[in-house]
Parts: sequence; structure tokens; C-alpha cells
Amino acid sequence: MAKQAIHKVLTSQNLSIGYPSKKGNKEIANNIEVELHKGELVCLVGRNGIGKSTLLRTLSKMQPRLVGDIYLENKNIDEFSRIDLAKIISLVLTERIPSSNLTVYELIALGRQPYTNWIGKLLQEDLDHILDAIKQSHLTELMHERCDKLSDGQLQRAMICRALAQNTNLIILDEPTAHLDVQHKIETFRLLKKIAHELNRAILISTHEIQLATQIADTLWLMTEENIISGKPSELIESDQINLLFDSNAIYFDKESKQFIMQ
Repeated sequence: MAKQAIHKVLTSQNLSIGYPSKKGNKEIANNIEVELHKGELVCLVGRNGIGKSTLLRTLSKMQPRLVGDIYLENKNIDEFSRIDLAKIISLVLTERIPSSNLTVYELIALGRQPYTNWIGKLLQEDLDHILDAIKQSHLTELMHERCDKLSDGQLQRAMICRALAQNTNLIILDEPTAHLDVQHKIETFRLLKKIAHELNRAILISTHEIQLATQIADTLWLMTEENIISGKPSELIESDQINLLFDSNAIYFDKESKQFIMQ
């Protein structure tokens, strides 16, 4: 990918993540030092239970960090109010939205909440962002449909569109393709890459779709018990570091076929 001027959206320094408790902190990972840039699709991969969701929640300040610092736009994350933070980071989490009578348009319009006044009045600028997000996400024909009538793939696209309408430099998604079939998984990855490249956003997703991630991501964050290894998919494949995803020697990444093979 030919990058535009490199623009760091997020960095971490000596970051430790985990859970505080009365008996002391339960640390999941430490000394995490990562960077996110505009115009880049980053896929966070790792074994089940390694701490991917905890890392995403910590980077977005949904969960307190144990040690270290996180910077957004070169400013410590602690200096942001909740509203100001929502103007830089938008989130798409794994939780399904409750059944409601919301239309697709109304769901997407919720992305403008950080910018509207206390009665939620949408100004022309808000309306422009909503309609532009709908167009970018190819949801024009569905905008007046009720959300509870959508397929899983359509609903996930609407959730991504809501994040896009929020107009943030960074979009973080936790397992965005978890409930989708193969076609919708591929379409979702392609949409996210398009948003990153054409709209110059930084996009970070955690995923178990390792095969897709190696084909589509600009950068992989490979989370192990020791650290996070960051690099282009081709670099992690060539160095055999991609095989750290598995405990067992029964599975390995075949460089020639570019697929994971059971031996």
C-alpha cells in the first residue's frame, strides 16, 4: 500500500493489560509497544484466551490499564474526556444490539451522538456524514429497513457504517465477522480495507480469520504470551513467526500455497 503522509493515531509505551483485584493485579500481557497509522488496516491475531479483547478494551479506555501509557494523536489518553475520546475512537463490539424498532438510518445516526447537543438535534453537517457513510457502506437500499429484519451480514455492515458516521480517525472492531458466513466475512474485510485506504482511517480489528487476515491486512499484530509481534503478513510468513499462532506442530503455514496445513 502506498501510504499517504504517515500519521500516528495511537501508540502505547510499556503497556501492561489485565484486571485489578483485591488480591493484586492479574496481568495478561506486558511491555506492549504498538503503533497505529491512518490509512492502515491492522489485524490482531492470537490464540483463544491470549488477551485480544482485553487489549482492544484497554486501548479504547473501556478498561483501565495496569501500567504504561497510551497516546492518541500524541496526547495521553487520560487527558481526553469521554466525549472527546468518542470523536477520535469509534468501536464495533461483538455484542449484538437489543431487538428494537430502529431503522438502519436511525442506528447509523447514533454515531453522531458525540457531536449533537443534549437533545440530539442533527445539524446539516451530521446529516451529511450519515448519508456519506451510508453511501460508502452500500446501504442506501436498506436505510429505511428495521434493524431486526436484517441478516447478520447486513447488520454488521450497519454497525460499521455507524462507526464510519462517527467520523473518527480510529475504528476498533472486536471479531466483526464472528457470526457471518464466508461470503459476508470476505465482504466485511474488503469494506474495512476500503475505508482504511480510501478514507484514510486507522482500523484495528481482532479476528480468528487468520487466512483472510494474511491476505487482506496491511499489518498483523501477532499476540503471543511473551509479546506482540508487528509486521506485514508477508514478513511474518517469511520469518515463520506466523506459526507462533499454534501450540501444536500439527499445524503450520505453507508458504507456497499460502495456507495453513495439517500435517
